[in-house]
Amino acid sequence: MTHGPLMLDLEGASLVPEERELLLHPGTGGVILFSRNYETPEQVQSLIKEVHALRSPALLVAVDQEGGRVQRFRDGFTLLPAASKLGELYDSHPQKALDAAHHIGWLMAAELRAVGIDFSFAPVLDLQTAISQVIGDRAFSADPLVVGKLAFSWAAGAREAGMSSVGKHFPGHGCVEADSHHDLPVDARRFSEIWNQDLQPFRHMVNNQMEGIMPAHVVYPAVDDVPAGYSSCWIQEVLRQRMGFDGVVFSDDLSMVAADAAGCYAERAAAALGAGCDMVLVCNNPEGAREVLESLTDYCEPVSQARLARMHGKGRFTAKDIREDPRWLRAVQYLNLLQAEESLDLDL
Repeated sequence: MTHGPLMLDLEGASLVPEERELLLHPGTGGVILFSRNYETPEQVQSLIKEVHALRSPALLVAVDQEGGRVQRFRDGFTLLPAASKLGELYDSHPQKALDAAHHIGWLMAAELRAVGIDFSFAPVLDLQTAISQVIGDRAFSADPLVVGKLAFSWAAGAREAGMSSVGKHFPGHGCVEADSHHDLPVDARRFSEIWNQDLQPFRHMVNNQMEGIMPAHVVYPAVDDVPAGYSSCWIQEVLRQRMGFDGVVFSDDLSMVAADAAGCYAERAAAALGAGCDMVLVCNNPEGAREVLESLTDYCEPVSQARLARMHGKGRFTAKDIREDPRWLRAVQYLNLLQAEESLDLDL
């Protein structure tokens, strides 16, 4: 079996027969886990082990573990700060912020690798603005140069722990007010403005071998009249050709309201894959996932399969390994500093 182009979710903390059937379908390539799938590190490790054992090569298993508001695994895991906390630290102590991002990225990835997660859908590369509430403190900074630097350090730390990174939401979600979970956002700015501002962090990360990118369910009418995740202009011409990205393109969740523009679930998947996505996500809708699988009977894209194979996590930690690693203490010191907001003269 190869990696199919669909990533789907699970209902609870253990697999049920209907889910095994979906996961064994050749069109499936991965699983995304949510808070409802998590009880303890031991439980989720057992669940992931069962998912990985179903197929060869193993299905990819991912999670959103950004920190702050978006952290699916909490009890038994280190609580991570919102990305904006690192941006605030950068304003006064740039080198400390970069070092903190590196060690926190490492800790996030090491803890996830300890239970078998292959990768997290992070970091957020959007710009922090007063416009987008759904992004808000999930972004490192309003300054694209700062976002790029902190994201690079964060991803470098994650890579040290054997984990690839997925930057989102290309080409930038920070300048639209609407939440794509509930509406279709439209960003009317000119391409040149987006290129020089929002795309700077993406360009920086692509130039530094970021492994994955997730496009936004946002329409940028100055470039194309469909959301970026359905746009060959954005994915093929801008991201692949002009920026030179050769990693994996993951669609954002096709169950989001903004994804409705392409039609039924099979049509949404076809639009995203046709535009250049390597893998599409369908979450919180088993029937939608089944519809997509039924539409993929003749799908074959060897280049995408080769890209997806590179997303498997590398190496493995135990909780003991993490605690005995000097990077763990360094990360905890920075976490305490960011949480307490004490004097930044602490000797780190």
